[in-house]
Amino acid sequence: MDLTVPSPTPTPTRRTARPGGRAHPPPAAHGRPPAAPPGGPPSVHHALVGVALPGLAVSPEHGQLTGHGLEGVYQSGRRLLSRCHLRVFGREPVPVQSRQVSASRARFVALVRTPADPGPDPGVAVERSRDADGSERITLRNATGRPLRVPVELTLATDLSALAAIASGRPGPELRPSVHGSGLRWSAPSGGQSVVTAEPPPKDALASTGLLRWELDVDAGAARTIALHVHAGRPLRPAARSSGRILSDAQAEGDDPRAARLLATALDDLRSLLVRDPAHPADLHLAAGVPWRTGPAPAEALWAARMLLPLGTRLAADTLRGVARSLDGATGPSAGRVPGPLRDAGPHLPPACTGVEATLAFPAVLAEARLWGLPEQDLAELLPVAERCLAWLCAAVDDDGLVAEPGPAAGVRRAETQAHAHRAALLGADLLEACGRDGADAWRDRAHAIRHHFRESFWLDDPTGGRPAAALTADGRPLPHLGCAAAHLLDTGLVGGGGHARGLLDKLQTEQVARLLGSPALDTGWGLRGLGTKEPGHNPFGHRAGAVRVHETAVAVVGLAAAGYEREATGLVRGLLDAAETFAYRLPEMYGGDQRAEGGAPVPHPSACRPAAVAAAAAVHVLTALAGIRPDVPAGTVALHPLGGAPLGALRLSGLCVAGEPFAVRVSRMGLGMVEEAAAGLQLGV
Repeated sequence: MDLTVPSPTPTPTRRTARPGGRAHPPPAAHGRPPAAPPGGPPSVHHALVGVALPGLAVSPEHGQLTGHGLEGVYQSGRRLLSRCHLRVFGREPVPVQSRQVSASRARFVALVRTPADPGPDPGVAVERSRDADGSERITLRNATGRPLRVPVELTLATDLSALAAIASGRPGPELRPSVHGSGLRWSAPSGGQSVVTAEPPPKDALASTGLLRWELDVDAGAARTIALHVHAGRPLRPAARSSGRILSDAQAEGDDPRAARLLATALDDLRSLLVRDPAHPADLHLAAGVPWRTGPAPAEALWAARMLLPLGTRLAADTLRGVARSLDGATGPSAGRVPGPLRDAGPHLPPACTGVEATLAFPAVLAEARLWGLPEQDLAELLPVAERCLAWLCAAVDDDGLVAEPGPAAGVRRAETQAHAHRAALLGADLLEACGRDGADAWRDRAHAIRHHFRESFWLDDPTGGRPAAALTADGRPLPHLGCAAAHLLDTGLVGGGGHARGLLDKLQTEQVARLLGSPALDTGWGLRGLGTKEPGHNPFGHRAGAVRVHETAVAVVGLAAAGYEREATGLVRGLLDAAETFAYRLPEMYGGDQRAEGGAPVPHPSACRPAAVAAAAAVHVLTALAGIRPDVPAGTVALHPLGGAPLGALRLSGLCVAGEPFAVRVSRMGLGMVEEAAAGLQLGV
């Protein structure tokens, strides 16, 4: 699969070593490079990915945009710049360092020997700073001790191709530019344009080769900067930079300094993934991940919003409103069910509808958002929609008391879906009762029925203590395959008074699930794998067949802690933090599920989004779970149930948001929690 565009300027193929012995790949060679291997979209794990949606910048480690693979600067899913190739003194700078400075910006450092340099020491340092908003700064520093006239050339090109076409190996041809003001402009026959402007203006601009040329006078010890701006006709305004504060500025500090870096990186990534609802620009939600999933994904957006409630309720309200609008006009069996695409469910099950997951999440997210302090006007607006989702659930419960999957999985009853339905019923009942609506007792009765039938039909006894079936087939046959989806059976959700809803499993079954989640069959030492190592079809890189899925590991941590299984929860917390460190604290949505070994590291998954909303939100979810914050703002209370083992030692979380006001909590090395800052009138509950 060819994922590159032609490069008209011949460049010698070479490899330049970085400190530590790692070599950079060669820049683009003359003509179209060899085709990329088939088998799916190109991996971007080793690329530096800047995100400020709807802007995106994908850069190789050497910093030169060569047009290979997904390299380039994008806006709203269209590549505005595929090549930005720099030459100084007629040669390529030698790359020596690259790093992600923030979620949106990458920095590259390279060195150049001048023609008059007497020895091997380079006389000019080149620093490039590339931002996802379409801006780039190229700074040249003169360290020779004498004034220099520095010739600089930039070769620019684009194809204005859609990201999807590039990922599938079908980029369009490079377009011919025209000189436009202080830079170049490209126009696609089908519409769309790209404009690059430069400051200071170039001395020469050659449309035939896409070349901009400067001669910069740089004094001894001084620096000169060229600023580039790439846009599609007008400057980009990323949603996160023009929306005010939608997530609070939370901070972590304590014995383990990695907690602070993990939280800061997660918040930076989450803000970069914010996108506006085109029809309702005041509302924002999180895109699922970059670069593959920036379109609507209701289930992931709701999961992320739920895990981020400790940072405020506005994101949850905006996300719920956006999902609610997708229900307009639905009639018949689909009435009240959120539309959503199909998702791979692993090697033993047909694809599942993510819309069902989103439908069952809606009343749960609204109920928990109310406890964290959702404003009354938002609650009043969204409550009827939650009732519509509950009405769909009521119709979806079959005579056996369980929920069957629609679509290709018709008749299948997945354990994960029963857990979501049970939580929706209990939290929905709590919500209806608190808001003075009818039906709370009926929903508790339905939850009781789901519990009864699940324990009767899904639990498989064996000499080791038993296990939950992954699903029941349409004819009632249990599928015994063990995977990390079992963690959802422990996720009961918050109810009033700072408590957790009643569990789907009984005490002995809960204890057994906790033991299984902490076993080597599921726990890699870096997080939970999607399918146990002894199960047929296990693949450590299978999306739901063995890869580690970060947000499900976080769900397990919270569920285990709430059920009192702190040893298992502590092991997962430490493993996830160790994995985050190897990924520079930008957790991907998933990574390889190989068992941890001495001196090893988790292996990246080539198709994983990074950053990903649920992975970044999972980092927040786990850290706040260490403090065990359980609010009931309508009742004026907040309870603390910190993880007793204090896995990270002493920890302080500040800048959280409960009842719309700042909230700070400290957990001691002994696992004791103390509220340090809270809204006036909020009392510490039991």
